[in-house]
Amino acid sequence: MSDDLKHPIIILGNTRSGTTIVQKVMGVHPNVEPWYEPRTLWLYPDPGRRHDEFDESDATDKAKRYIRKRFLRFQQQHGNRIVLEKTPANILKIPYVRAIFPEAIYLFVVRNPFSFISSVELKWQGNLPLSTQGIARRLKSTPITQLHRYVGRFLGDKFAKYVLRRKYLSLWGPRYRGMEQDLKEHDLLTVVARQWSVCSKKAERDLARFAPGEVLRLRYEDFVEDPISDLERIAAHCGLEMTADMAKAAKEWVKSDRQSKWRRFDPRELARILPEIRGEMQRHGYEIPDELVLANETVHV
Repeated sequence: MSDDLKHPIIILGNTRSGTTIVQKVMGVHPNVEPWYEPRTLWLYPDPGRRHDEFDESDATDKAKRYIRKRFLRFQQQHGNRIVLEKTPANILKIPYVRAIFPEAIYLFVVRNPFSFISSVELKWQGNLPLSTQGIARRLKSTPITQLHRYVGRFLGDKFAKYVLRRKYLSLWGPRYRGMEQDLKEHDLLTVVARQWSVCSKKAERDLARFAPGEVLRLRYEDFVEDPISDLERIAAHCGLEMTADMAKAAKEWVKSDRQSKWRRFDPRELARILPEIRGEMQRHGYEIPDELVLANETVHV
């Protein structure tokens, strides 16, 4: 497409998987401008869809023109810097995103499922609320025709939590196809485990269609242990120069002490959901912790 949009950098990865810290540190680069989760923008072709799975057929000419125009506007409003975008729900929209931005530079981040499950379960409780700044940012990126949907869902969640006193929100995070039915038939921990595994499976199928080297893969655990090394890889992949400010930001912001919070759960509860995640764990090189192996044996005695 003939516009002045620079090749955007798009970070793909499930929610609560480290995409935010990767974007935050990369955003220190003087030639880059982070755009944090314009989720409703990506829903433009079908904002009422009950799940987040979009494919190439959803990338109509109208959708392409509108979304690229919004990216160009964001770029121009921020000193004509490269747009660095991340929206976790796009883990279910990879063919659609690629059809709109075939020229984009892509990164993919994955995180240990137990850390994911622990963090996401808290989000379902509404215990990690969106800030006022976050709400304003979401409203700004939302197409006018979708404002009533976003505001209605936001107010509905608040009503359920503070008036009806429900423990969990009705929906949170990437919505895989069939998720609403699963919520009726299974406990939340099982559904959250499926959020990780179903998104991982679909992403792997979609990423397999990229040429070798076209997508840079990162594991959250490796990034927090050695962020400088991964930042050098990221910069090279994106055609950027690694800067001293990025290295400084990584040392100040990246923490490696958040990987054991999943131990707040009873090991038997996590052992129970192992069938949901075991295959994708193996794909990504994650091992089952010893205490869960033992708990799994106990569960099946």
